[in-house]
Amino acid sequence: MSSPERAFVTAHAGDLHTDLDAWLRIPSISADPAHAPDVAASAEWLAAALRRTGFPVVEVWPTPGAPAVYAEWPSADDGAPVALVYGHSDVQPVDPLELWTHPPFEPTRVEGPDGPELHARGAIDDKGNVAMHLLGIRAHLAATGRDTPAVTVKVLVEGEEESGSPHFAALLRERADRLRCDVVVVSDTGMAAPDVPSAVVAMRGLADAEITLRGPAVDLHSGSFGGAVPNPLHAMAALIAGLHDEHGRVTLPGFYDRVRPLTDRERALMARVPFDEAAWLAGPAASRAATGEAGFTTLERIGARPTAEVNGMWGGYTGPGHKTIIPAEAHAKVTFRLVADQRLADVGPMVRDWVAANTPEGIEADVHVPAGGVSPCASDLDSPAMAALLAAIGQANDRDPADVLFTREGGSGPEADLVDVLGAPLVFLGAGLPTDRIHSPNERVLLPMLHRGAEAAAHLWRELAALGRAG
Repeated sequence: MSSPERAFVTAHAGDLHTDLDAWLRIPSISADPAHAPDVAASAEWLAAALRRTGFPVVEVWPTPGAPAVYAEWPSADDGAPVALVYGHSDVQPVDPLELWTHPPFEPTRVEGPDGPELHARGAIDDKGNVAMHLLGIRAHLAATGRDTPAVTVKVLVEGEEESGSPHFAALLRERADRLRCDVVVVSDTGMAAPDVPSAVVAMRGLADAEITLRGPAVDLHSGSFGGAVPNPLHAMAALIAGLHDEHGRVTLPGFYDRVRPLTDRERALMARVPFDEAAWLAGPAASRAATGEAGFTTLERIGARPTAEVNGMWGGYTGPGHKTIIPAEAHAKVTFRLVADQRLADVGPMVRDWVAANTPEGIEADVHVPAGGVSPCASDLDSPAMAALLAAIGQANDRDPADVLFTREGGSGPEADLVDVLGAPLVFLGAGLPTDRIHSPNERVLLPMLHRGAEAAAHLWRELAALGRAG
């Protein structure tokens, strides 16, 4: 099926490609202070692109870290709903560079099995997902013959998402009056597969902790003291080994007390998502086996259940040869993915109590829980905004809205801050795929997915307008 929106996107896809190529050449790595000028340049590029697209209000908002970009295009219609599009302009580091087939900041087109691909850091996470809105709003205006969008469209694109969004919540509070909206459209996610239109309906939260165990005051000779004094590395190994029980459940007392159980309906909806576990293991997971909490499928484990993961352990001697010591210290970094109703503030005390209860005599423990973290968030499956989103995605993919599947994102972002500060419901519109190698070498976006994303955005403004402010 065709539509005026699709016809415009098809005719002007080259504009999207040109814009994205230019933006992707800016190495806006927020984690590296050396790239701070590039992160600022990325924001300025987007601001110029939004002005060129037609947004009458475009501003670059400073923060104590990287700048954010704000734009607004008011609808001329009285009572038109207000939609806020969220995304980010910064990207992940590119290490290890030698694993890239093409230079990460030289956008390269590759013909893949599912169509043309664009390879570059940020191709989908998140510059592609943001750039598609530049074409999408133009398609909406052309298809409807309007001079202003049918809804007031606001855009907020931050520059520190890949660094944990440390200043984002404060920015939201400071600018809350400007950002008020009826719905937030998050464009930092994707779909289940190229031929499986879907919508993300939840994202997990993230909390982290660093554990330090101290034994002797200095490294000791293992011949003189081995077997006679506590070894911090042995204690750490035992501690981490006890982080999960034999059923794969996290052993922190109280960890599951606030977890919102999956309903039968939610499990049935997740079961509709096509998932080939063997292909997943052989592909992006690159793992020899699937494992995790007993009683749940792999999709449920990575999207709807909380986790505890050891991200790193170190201590003692790790250089060439051997050094026969009992180390003075051992360290571990642990992160926790949280799901609906779990609270960030609960995690630190849980970890401290658990470590204290499992630290052997003669070992001193210290637990550092950094400030911040990310709260979990979820969409209302039955909201009018969700119905509008499903209709838009369905039209862009020639499917009935009832055929659009629901997925859950295992990763984390600042979306919960948007809900907490603005009080608006969330919907997720993204064009990424699980196979896009996000955060890895050779990140890519499938260009037909990006085109469909632009078309879906164009349909979404019309569908939301039909609801009115009350909807």
